[in-house]
Amino acid sequence: YVSFIVTLFFSVYMFSLVYLILKYPETRWSWDKEREKIKLPDSFIWGTATASHQVEGGCTNNNWFKWESCKDKGGKPRIKDGQEAGDACNHWNLYKEDIELIKDLGVNHYRFSLEWSKIEPTRGSYSQSALDHYSNVIDELIKSDVVPVLTLHHFTNPIWFDDLGGFEVEDNIEIFESFSEKVFSEFSDRVKIWCTINEPAVYSVMGYFQGVFPPGRKNPQLATEVMKNLLVAHTRVYSKLKALPNGESSRIGLVKNIMQFDPYRRWNLMDWMACRISSSIYNEITLSYLNDGEISVNYPGFVSLKYTDKEAAGKTDFFGLNYYSHVHLKFKINGTDFFENKYLESDTMTDMPYAIYPEGLYRAIKLVETLDKPIIITENGIADDKDDRRELFIERYIYAMGRAIKEGSKVEGYFYWSLMDNFEWAEGYDMKFGLYSVDFKTQKRKLRRGSKAFVDLVKS
Repeated sequence: YVSFIVTLFFSVYMFSLVYLILKYPETRWSWDKEREKIKLPDSFIWGTATASHQVEGGCTNNNWFKWESCKDKGGKPRIKDGQEAGDACNHWNLYKEDIELIKDLGVNHYRFSLEWSKIEPTRGSYSQSALDHYSNVIDELIKSDVVPVLTLHHFTNPIWFDDLGGFEVEDNIEIFESFSEKVFSEFSDRVKIWCTINEPAVYSVMGYFQGVFPPGRKNPQLATEVMKNLLVAHTRVYSKLKALPNGESSRIGLVKNIMQFDPYRRWNLMDWMACRISSSIYNEITLSYLNDGEISVNYPGFVSLKYTDKEAAGKTDFFGLNYYSHVHLKFKINGTDFFENKYLESDTMTDMPYAIYPEGLYRAIKLVETLDKPIIITENGIADDKDDRRELFIERYIYAMGRAIKEGSKVEGYFYWSLMDNFEWAEGYDMKFGLYSVDFKTQKRKLRRGSKAFVDLVKS
């Protein structure tokens, strides 16, 4: 009897392992071989991107402003070394000069976000001067033959909105709808590409599971509910904006960061379990919701949520894909955590805690094309202070994208993150993502040597 049980267990283990290995391969290419040249269509969108709190300066009325002055329970500052966004890149005042830098790159699109807390400083009261500012930015871009792409929500909330419970409360979604309708009515005569929510999984996981973004909670159930509310906010805003003048002629999409979770030990089913749970919450909830209007996740004692809105299915004109890297997970119970992130000795690391993995962009494109929607890569970039890996990163990731396109993937554009060095959220100013370096004392911008690879690819 014992022998039978052991044999049965071993058989089930091996069958499960083989199934997972075959279904979720960790793609690796040989980069030493000569690669075929990839040709992109003439209509391809080339762009770069920023977010308001990270570059504008003067964002003193949002949740991140409060967060930057907070300390954790141990008395340590929430932001690395106690840094604060402050004046950031002073993009609010220097936008005309920065648009000239955008033109110098040769790109034809610029993705940036509207700072909600500046436009609606108190609930229901809109600042005309803030609206005029963004209107001027849009006009300056158009005058420079650069297409503006607007993001409605990029991580920051007005303080008053957070005081009402923010996106923890489903009823608060209508407040965000009202803001979205207001700015769409102001700018949709000139702006034809709109991103609703930037990275709902990052917002919810970092703020409500890992606790390194505001409000600093560590509650997996609440994190999942917040993610659900952000996805619902996207589809409700989509419907509202489509019904407005210029709505049908505008392209409105969700922006989602995709990250692969690969097992550190491919022979270990517990590592696979950690990966499958992480991916189902981080990636698959969004894809399921956009595909069929359903969210269903049930891990007893950890997370359980079921939500259905069949009318939400398909409500995105494009999928905004943000991609940076993947992560290896190793099962390990440590308090409330059940895995740890691991990296391979062969990995070439970026300054952020993840590896250069261009094959992952190819995998991400293949994953999200199951939605049968056009794909725009709305963010992809590297933190590289020494500027000794940026050229390799750019060439390989864009090659990976081109390879997917050649195989039939409907990728319409690529936005490099970021235009210039900026305030990288919990990492402060230490992470250098910019095509242009920034001296934050003088506000002088300078094109990095490694960034020339991007300029050459765009112009060729």
